[in-house]
Amino acid sequence: MFCEEVESMYKIDIVSSHEDYLGMLDLFSDVFLDPSSYSKNRPSREYIQNLLSDKNFIALVAKSDSGKVIGALASYVLRKFEQERSEIFIYDLGVAKDFRRQKIASNLIEKLKMIAKDLGAYVIFVQADKDIEDLPAIALYKKLGTLEDVFHFDIDVI
Repeated sequence: MFCEEVESMYKIDIVSSHEDYLGMLDLFSDVFLDPSSYSKNRPSREYIQNLLSDKNFIALVAKSDSGKVIGALASYVLRKFEQERSEIFIYDLGVAKDFRRQKIASNLIEKLKMIAKDLGAYVIFVQADKDIEDLPAIALYKKLGTLEDVFHFDIDVI
């Protein structure tokens, strides 16, 4: 269930503006300590508009009362081929350090669950690395779902 009492300290919205999109990138850059991925070579305004209008991309932000992005989630809807259904992959989920342990990540996922239900998706999945810095994420995901022990491989296309 979506936690209304915590939401009063922040608001969760679907990313629809250029400003919120850039706020999401800034947050991910800080949270993941990865400015080369999130701060350099940012997409053009046109690319961002096209992505935000794509029904297979869902981005959510949690904003403080002052409007600062303090949490964000980026996900993709994957249409299945074996049945008429979809699943949603959470690609990135992060919360600013000073705002952790306030159920922001949980509420971002709860909001995504509502959207997933409206889209007819049957499952949401997320990946977490086994590194020590991902232990809090792993603990959160264990509360919300079922752990599956799988291998993940990156295959270069170049």
